[in-house]
Amino acid sequence: MDKRKLSDRTLQSLKPRSELYDVWDSTTPGFGVRISPSGRKTFVLAAHVPGKSGTRRALGEYGVISLAEAREKAAEWKKLIKRGVDPADEEARQRAAEQRKRANTLAAVSEDFIRKKLPRERRGKEAERDIRREFLPVFGGRPITEITASEIRGLIKHKAESAPVQARNLLALIKRLMAWAVDADDYGLTESPAAQLKASKIIEDPKLSRERTLSDDEIFALWRAAGRTWNPHGPVYELLILSGLRLNEAADASWPEFDLKNGLWTIPAERMKGKNGKARPHVVPLTPDILAIIAKLPPLQKGEKKGEYLFSKTYGRSPIWMNDKVKKRIDKRMLRTLRALARKRGEDPARVTLQHWTNHDIRRSVATKMAELGVLPHVVEAVLNHVSGHKAGVAGVYNRAVYATEKREALELWAAKVRSLMQPAPSNVVQFRATNP
Repeated sequence: MDKRKLSDRTLQSLKPRSELYDVWDSTTPGFGVRISPSGRKTFVLAAHVPGKSGTRRALGEYGVISLAEAREKAAEWKKLIKRGVDPADEEARQRAAEQRKRANTLAAVSEDFIRKKLPRERRGKEAERDIRREFLPVFGGRPITEITASEIRGLIKHKAESAPVQARNLLALIKRLMAWAVDADDYGLTESPAAQLKASKIIEDPKLSRERTLSDDEIFALWRAAGRTWNPHGPVYELLILSGLRLNEAADASWPEFDLKNGLWTIPAERMKGKNGKARPHVVPLTPDILAIIAKLPPLQKGEKKGEYLFSKTYGRSPIWMNDKVKKRIDKRMLRTLRALARKRGEDPARVTLQHWTNHDIRRSVATKMAELGVLPHVVEAVLNHVSGHKAGVAGVYNRAVYATEKREALELWAAKVRSLMQPAPSNVVQFRATNP
């Protein structure tokens, strides 16, 4: 028996022979290396597993694993054999476990969640977009059982720095997804890592800007910023200003919803907000100003590819995604305009700031300013597709009506107000640089 103290120098000096031969390590009993006629050197462990044939177990090829790794693996295998466990069986079990983990990544679980759960939900498409854009780039390749509460908290906290309302919605979504995976009992997840996370503990200022409305100067700045933002993001903001719709109600608009002949846009119930399955279709009168926005949209068709969504970067095949970057660009342009207005008034533009606002604040501002223009409360409610809390009251009856004529008049009155903000007397026109920021 050839026995030596194995080292890298010794291993490299071993030459192939016409037949297989073994060299055993003098410092680690049962550990050695087998050299083949081709010169291949394989670490081996001489050990007998009860009930199994053979006395040698291959640990790995020299060069693929190091001498130190082979020694460590030999020590681990000896412990397994001492317990009556075949190392080959244990490795097969570990490989199977790794395969199960790969099959149960957040990406794989999310695809099941999207396919099985979301199609029945009114905001299912929006939830799918959030999962694909926010969670999968961070956690997609990770086994769902290895994602921790602290990692989820970190992601939500980071999002809250720029978009607190969206961060709250994302937390609710990941809690739903994880809870669904636990209930499914197919992914090895026995407890949701998000179950104990609370928005109030993560997001410093929950429900930001609940009473925030935009001033006339801010409406002016927002409209100008939207006009300087490329298609299709800018027109979505213009539509929000003129209609009072929620962000996705506008951004997900599709051509089948429009009756241009009669000047009506009917948003189906499945795209409208409502509790307990009580969402209703919403009819938006197409005023000349809204039609002007639609008219300036770029053509959807490219070759033979054509979709149905108005606001799209894929020629109508999918709706636009209004992400945080778009909002930040809008904010930047708004601040520039507000400072230009201050400079025109002889004020110090450096002292001008833009108070935090959310996309939903546009809707609140439209309602508030319509009321200031004298639009009756039940008509404002109809424009917003709200249902009064007084189910048996007169207002509740009014708000269930479509009020197409009244809504059209209210929206046209509001559009005239927006035009007056954007078209001051010539002597009061503020000069702006022609270049976009």
